[in-house]
Amino acid sequence: MACFWGGAGTALPGQRCSILLGLALLLGGCSSLQEWGQRLRPQDTAQAAAQQQGQQARLVTEYTLQVQAPGKLKDLLEEHLDLARFRRAPEDQRLSLQELGRLSAAAPQQARALLETEGFFNAQVEIERSNFQSLEARSAEQPTVTVIVQAGPQAKISGVELNFAGELLEPIAETPNSPEPSPEFLARKSRQREQLRRDWALAPGTPFSQDAWNSAKSALLGRVRTQGYPLARWSETSAQVDAENNTVELVLTLDSGPLFRLGELQISGLKHQPASVVERLAGFTPGEPYSERAMLDFQERLLKTTLFDTANVDIRPDAENPGTAAASPVYVQVKESPRQQVTLSLGFDTGTGPRIGADYTNRHPFGLDMRQRTKLKLGVKESSADIELSSHPLSDMQRNLGAFFVERLTHDDTVTVNVRARLGRIRETEREDRTYYLEALRAFEDKPGSNTHAGAVSGNVQWTWRRVDNTLRPTLGYTASVLLGAGYADSSTFDNGYFGRSQIKLYGYYPLPGGWYGSARTEWGQIFAAQSVGLPEKLRFRTGGDESVRGYGFEDLGPSDALGNPTGGRVLWNGSVELAHAFVPSLPDLLGAAFVDAGHAAPSWGEFKPTTSLGLGLRYRSPLGTLRLDYARATALQRWRLHFSVGIAL
Repeated sequence: MACFWGGAGTALPGQRCSILLGLALLLGGCSSLQEWGQRLRPQDTAQAAAQQQGQQARLVTEYTLQVQAPGKLKDLLEEHLDLARFRRAPEDQRLSLQELGRLSAAAPQQARALLETEGFFNAQVEIERSNFQSLEARSAEQPTVTVIVQAGPQAKISGVELNFAGELLEPIAETPNSPEPSPEFLARKSRQREQLRRDWALAPGTPFSQDAWNSAKSALLGRVRTQGYPLARWSETSAQVDAENNTVELVLTLDSGPLFRLGELQISGLKHQPASVVERLAGFTPGEPYSERAMLDFQERLLKTTLFDTANVDIRPDAENPGTAAASPVYVQVKESPRQQVTLSLGFDTGTGPRIGADYTNRHPFGLDMRQRTKLKLGVKESSADIELSSHPLSDMQRNLGAFFVERLTHDDTVTVNVRARLGRIRETEREDRTYYLEALRAFEDKPGSNTHAGAVSGNVQWTWRRVDNTLRPTLGYTASVLLGAGYADSSTFDNGYFGRSQIKLYGYYPLPGGWYGSARTEWGQIFAAQSVGLPEKLRFRTGGDESVRGYGFEDLGPSDALGNPTGGRVLWNGSVELAHAFVPSLPDLLGAAFVDAGHAAPSWGEFKPTTSLGLGLRYRSPLGTLRLDYARATALQRWRLHFSVGIAL
């Protein structure tokens, strides 16, 4: 082989030629390697793809977790184990077989820790796995992890040592001006400590659990804070576990901190109402020990006056300067309701026709500490005016009241005017109301060719009791109302004479199995007087309407005279039974209902013949009360009637 460089025919030395020849072979080899690599790349790519596919095949998209444990322990593990949380993980959080194995291996220790919170300190936990080797194929069965628990006995409380610190243990004085506590005061504190020990929820022999332990501590601490020690805290709490004997010994120290006393009122938010309306409802005197119940009762009394839209009552304990607790100011923040308020209404009734109305409220009329309410109604057949004046509540929530009512009714050619005046006192609380009043009634009836009148003067007392879970939306409990009265009646067409009057109302509420709610009510009334004694029509009974026998108009049921004019009866009874159930679980406050009503009013029990109705309704339990829409069929009239009302407890 000849090597040439430069011009033609010029020979190179042998060494240089050898180097050039090596370079040529190297270049040729690189070309060959490139071609060889190109031939091998598809094979390598397929192998890598297969490897990646195998890894993907070993990712666990779903797996089955089975827990074999008694009762609530099964629910506990199925909710809190890591194995439970990853069962249906999103695509980007899928577990590999190896990761699932690690979770399975860690599950016994985690399960034992969870079981210890329920007081099972010697539980045995085992794990069984299946289908862990069949994940290469996409159609393979899901892997299954089974957690098997032998819980063993639950630990019980062996002893409770409840100690006290702070002023609850060492009271400094009975009153701010006392030099030292009196023996009676010290004895009272001792009884208070013993009562707290008796109130402790986890007595010896009680099964131990972390939830019960935390709840007992919170309950007792809350109780102490409501008894004058708002800065109370647990300075020591320990649960000493003896796993061998399955017992737990509790040791606690409650530091009450200083006893706070109530000071002067600091009132803000008043505009038109005097400070006296707030001060008289306080229900305590400065220097009394703080009580959370007293603050809540004070706040509730303010709201029940209807003079305030909002009210908030509290003290502001100073943890850094407890010495100031000798007389902590009571801060009262209120927002007054509008001083004057007018509501207009427009309506139509199938019995009386169209009507317009106005409701006017003045919460400080003529600068007096009173509340005035006036209701006016104008209609084609029925018009009325109702005026009520009531004093601001006293410290015991009693109010003096006076009321005047007049109405004019037109029926064919008969015009009736009824006048009523009341003077009395009312006391309203959360659970009970009591009203005493004197009442004067007068009725004037103008018919073609005759004018008659009748009247009555009586003394009355009414009690109302509420024992329900919620006064706005009751589902459990009962309410009751009793009215008793006695007086003297006179009439231009009948005899004059004495009479007695009684009326009882009962409502009952009870939740039933399967999400059903049952309710029932009954009303009974009777006038005790000689048949010859004439009574004003407003004193006698009638029934029918939204709150009595649905399917009939308001007070359409009762005796009438020969011309069809309602006269009212001397006896009354009506009642109802109702079942309600939510339409869907996601809307528990929207319910459907079915009901049956019955009742009537009559001159005597011998002439009493109740009529009935039945129907369906909708219920919506709103924050203002249960809104009721009913469609009822009156059996005596053979027609349907629509009713709408807001149902709240008496």
